Amino acid sequence: MGAPKYVLLSYDREAEFEGEEGYEETWALCEDAEDLFADPPPPLRGVYELLGCAPEGRLSEALTRARAEGSAPLGTLTLEILDKTGAAVGEWHLEEARLLRDRPCARDLTLRDVTIEGTEPDHNPYDYPLRPPLSPGYRLLGSHGEPHGTCRDLARVREVPDETMEPPLRLLGCSPQGALRTALDAGEEDLGHAKVLRIDTSGRHLQSAAEGELRAWIPSARGPGLVDLTLDLWSERPPFAADEVWELWTEGRPTEPNRWARCDDEGRQFWLRTAFDNHVQGGQDRPPGTTYHLDGRHITDLPGFFCALGEAVNGPGGYFGWGLDALDDCLMGHWGATPPLSLVWHDSEVARRWLGATSQTSHRPPTFEELLAFLAEGDRVDVHLA
Repeated sequence: MGAPKYVLLSYDREAEFEGEEGYEETWALCEDAEDLFADPPPPLRGVYELLGCAPEGRLSEALTRARAEGSAPLGTLTLEILDKTGAAVGEWHLEEARLLRDRPCARDLTLRDVTIEGTEPDHNPYDYPLRPPLSPGYRLLGSHGEPHGTCRDLARVREVPDETMEPPLRLLGCSPQGALRTALDAGEEDLGHAKVLRIDTSGRHLQSAAEGELRAWIPSARGPGLVDLTLDLWSERPPFAADEVWELWTEGRPTEPNRWARCDDEGRQFWLRTAFDNHVQGGQDRPPGTTYHLDGRHITDLPGFFCALGEAVNGPGGYFGWGLDALDDCLMGHWGATPPLSLVWHDSEVARRWLGATSQTSHRPPTFEELLAFLAEGDRVDVHLA
């Protein structure tokens, strides 16, 4: 048997929900996996109708353009949900909205019914912006809060398509042990629930990969006594970027800095997840006033900044936040550093050039200057650009 990449563990949903420890039993070590990775599908673009719409500003301009050109971009559209007094009680967003067409409103010929297409962002607080009783409808806003008018109702006119069938996960070249070995020898068909973890070359658990129901096995072509196992997954599959990151961690936590730099944006994002999952909790923070050196040579995107920052504070493969909210938590202590601290940002011109100065989109990553301002808030981090 070659060096295993994965370990198969028994899974007990109730025990995991209750936070029990030590209940998992090793069922197999597996050389490799097939059909494990899958990138999440692109966000679905829905089609909606703004019913009884009184357009203003950019929405009115987009209507004129769409009538001439067939459609028109609208950007980010926010629907403020109004209560019966006209006060805003919530928000719902569409990103990269595009105006498709309009027609007179059947109930009020002074208003328009406007058809738009757009993507619902993950941060929407609910699936659909239901109006409270007696509500006059919605106030329409642009990406910076500029008024776009009002509408009385919203209708979704394109149904979400059915989910595509995904292949089962196959674990190849597995050496069964414990209860799984007993079940296979007895010819049992109900093999139970299991979880799959990626391991490093020492056998240490690196990161969770998948969970599902173990439903079939066959003898493996990889060697005598080995089996190939089939699992129907109920968990999300790790992205393809995980494969690259796990290979970079295959001998355990990296001992040299900047291994993350060879990854693209998706790989760097997954690197941060891996660094977080491998962060040792409970370590002692370095005292206030400590100086940390940030290697800025490879900071060409926001995930790269956090990869470099994690290594500046906690060494190669270290973690110190993966976004501004997480960084804010880390700066409260118990993550390796105690503010106020000093950060020497070497080769800062790389980030200044790649992160830019301004952006016109909402829910965008912070710019270089905004990062500096965030770090300086409350005199927590004294940044020295080098």
